Amino acid sequence: MSGFTLSELERIVAERGRSGDTNSWTAKLFSKGIDKAAQKLGEEAVETVIAAVRGDRAGVVSESADLLYHLMVTLALAGVPLDEVMAELQRRTGQSGIAEKAARPAD
Repeated sequence: MSGFTLSELERIVAERGRSGDTNSWTAKLFSKGIDKAAQKLGEEAVETVIAAVRGDRAGVVSESADLLYHLMVTLALAGVPLDEVMAELQRRTGQSGIAEKAARPAD
């Protein structure tokens, strides 16, 4: 198993995103703002779903990597630290998913 973590990815994304490097895809995404980053996140989510439905294991791995990367970019641009997301996930582990969903406010 890889020792690479989402926290490391978060740090790299923040560093490259603010670098202004014209050769950095991350810096380009940061310069285009949250709308473009969120659009890319959605595209990668759809591509991950398609790969999963097709039973394309390699595609799921590749698209999931893209999805996690674009999630980190979107979180950074939204000013949401990964720690907050992880804390929310940890909070949710204290109850069943069904109970957690039932406790959410109605839309």
